[in-house]
Amino acid sequence: MPAREMRMEMFLRALLRRDFDKAKSHLDKLAKLVKEDEWGRGYLKAISGFMSAIKDNDPDSLIVRLINDPNPEEIKKLLEQFEEIKNQEFRDDYERGYYTAWVELLQAYLSQARLPLKR
Repeated sequence: MPAREMRMEMFLRALLRRDFDKAKSHLDKLAKLVKEDEWGRGYLKAISGFMSAIKDNDPDSLIVRLINDPNPEEIKKLLEQFEEIKNQEFRDDYERGYYTAWVELLQAYLSQARLPLKR
C-alpha cells in the first residue's frame, strides 16, 4: 500500500476515535507527502475539511453523516462517483486533488474491519 493511502487510513482511524491530536499529526504527515501545487492544495483542503467537520460534528457535512449513519452501499456509490469525477479530463488539478482525498478516505473507510455502529 502506498504511503499516502496508509497514512490516510491512520488519519481516518484517529478521526473515528475522535483523537484530534493524533489526526492532526497524520494530517501534517499527509501534507508532507503531497506537492505544494494545485492538486496538493485541493487534497489538503479536503482532508482539513474532514477533520474540521468531524471535530465540529457538523450535521450538514457528508463525512459526519457517513460516520454517524454508515451505509456501505451508499459509500460504495459515492466512491464510484468520486472516482469518476477525479478522472474527468475537464476537471482542474485542484478538483482532482480534492476528489482524490475523498476516494482515498472512502476506500479506507470501507476497508475498516468493522464500520462504526450507528449511535
